[in-house]
Amino acid sequence: MREAPRVARIWQHDERTLGITWTSGQERLYDVVWLRRQCPCAHCVDEETGRRRVSEDSVSDEVRPRRIWSVGTYALGIAFDDGHDTGVYRFVKLHDAETSAS
Repeated sequence: MREAPRVARIWQHDERTLGITWTSGQERLYDVVWLRRQCPCAHCVDEETGRRRVSEDSVSDEVRPRRIWSVGTYALGIAFDDGHDTGVYRFVKLHDAETSAS
């Protein structure tokens, strides 16, 4: 079993990009619109089927984070300016994600 990735630093690169530096030294950039569209919460993803309930088109290209916080040592919480704030973004998923901002 591999060791879970650990975060050294999280920062707002610009209004549309969140940056994470991992303890390995790797830096990754995450498009905040992509993050909102990939929200893993029960409102956005059916817990029974795993199907996404929210279409990409229903999330504005102008959505931005209002607040970002740590959820223990394993995830980020992000509140977006469209009122959505229930997603918990696990570090292991973020570390392994294929994003257009990387």
